[in-house]
Amino acid sequence: MTNARRADIDTLRAISVISVIIFHLEQSYFPNGYLGVDIFFVISGYLITQSIIKNLNNNNFKFLEFYFKRIRRILPAFLFVLIFTFLFAIYIYLLADLNRFLQSLISSLGFVSNFYFWITGGYFSTNDQLKPLLHIWSLSVEEQFYLFFPIFLFLLYKISKKINFNLLIVLLIIFISYFLNLFFIYKGHRDVIFFMFPARVWEFGLGVFFAMLPKIKI
Repeated sequence: MTNARRADIDTLRAISVISVIIFHLEQSYFPNGYLGVDIFFVISGYLITQSIIKNLNNNNFKFLEFYFKRIRRILPAFLFVLIFTFLFAIYIYLLADLNRFLQSLISSLGFVSNFYFWITGGYFSTNDQLKPLLHIWSLSVEEQFYLFFPIFLFLLYKISKKINFNLLIVLLIIFISYFLNLFFIYKGHRDVIFFMFPARVWEFGLGVFFAMLPKIKI
C-alpha cells in the first residue's frame, strides 16, 4: 500500500463511518446509513488492487508479505475489541447469553462471523442488543476478500497482463455477483446477500474495476 494520504479516499471513509454511526444511534435520522459499509467494500477493492498491481508490475509481489501487512494492520485493534468485549460479557451476561456470545467470539476470531450471524437470525432481528460482536460480520467479509483476491489477481495476471482482458473478467464477475443479489432478493432471502461474501463481491469488484480503469489501453 502506498504511504501517501488521499483526501478523496479519507473523505469517503469519513462519510462511511459517520453514516453507519448515525444509523445505529437513530435509524430515523439516516435510514440508509448502513450503506456506509458498502462504500468501505468498494474502497477496499480499489486500494488493495492498486497495491497488488503495483507490486505485480514490479515483479515483487509476495503473498506472505501481503498477508502479514494485513495482520499487522488489523489484528492489534481487533484483539483489543474482542478482549474488552469479553470482559464485559463475563460480568453482564447470564450463562445462556454468555454461551452464545462465546460462539460469536470464536466465529469472529476465525473471520467467519458473517456465517454465524446469518445463521443465528440476521442483522435486523429483535435480539440485536445481545450481539455485541454483530458488527464484526463486515470485517469477516473483508478478510475473506483479502484471503482470496490476491490469489485471483495473481493468477489473472499470470494468464494475461492485458488490462483490457482483465477488466472484462472483472466485469463478468461483478455481473455474476450482482445477479446473485437479484436472484436472492427475488427469492426473499435478503439476509444471504447482506452477510455472504459472494453477494458482496460486486462491491469489491467495483473498486477493482476503478483501480484498473486508468490503465486501460484503447
